[in-house]
Amino acid sequence: MTKSESGKDITLRIAQQPAADELLARSPLAALVGMLLDQQVPMEWAFTGPYTLAERMGSDDLDAAEIAAYDPEAFASLFTTKPALHRYPGSMAQRVQQLCQYLVAEYEGEASAVWRDAGTGEELLRRLNDLPGFGTQKAQIFLALLGKQFGVRPPGWRAAAGEDGSRRSVADITGPESLTEVRAYKQEAKAAAKAAKAKKQTSKAAKSAKGTAKSAKGTAKSAKGSSQG
Repeated sequence: MTKSESGKDITLRIAQQPAADELLARSPLAALVGMLLDQQVPMEWAFTGPYTLAERMGSDDLDAAEIAAYDPEAFASLFTTKPALHRYPGSMAQRVQQLCQYLVAEYEGEASAVWRDAGTGEELLRRLNDLPGFGTQKAQIFLALLGKQFGVRPPGWRAAAGEDGSRRSVADITGPESLTEVRAYKQEAKAAAKAAKAKKQTSKAAKSAKGTAKSAKGTAKSAKGSSQG
């Protein structure tokens, strides 16, 4: 995948490490694995993971069939060896192996087949969402990455990816400056979500307190009535 669908050279700056970015640009499986690892760790760490994994496997690329057939414990050790490939190396090793097993079963081990003949953005989103470890949000981000930086643009891809023009994900990283913008966007979104959750909890607590006060008032009224009787 060194060239985009339109024939242009692909240059990535996601891992912020030349050799790792070069692998992501030419290897569909490396790009998928990097996206899978992109959770609860810095984006650069996640997308450097495929390069480090390939090195530890004694190769310059990743092979889905080889990973799928790898002894699970031995494969996990490739992730846990220091420096670890992820904050949760054991569970992520399992997810990567499950992803590769799925690719072997459904796409003959060829990662690019997931998007090569997708007729629409919605179809591609569905295929990505079906991948082990890919929820809707991760699938949309990878779809945006394919469209923006790899030239994979089936009809309706922007709408399917939920694109709104903001720099909000790894799909928008083209260098250190955009990485900073994306990180700032994520922090703002996280803060907004935290504030919304706190507001909801406060509202729920107030509603509960109001209900308790109303109940207490009713009990007192009933007790007063019984006393008078």
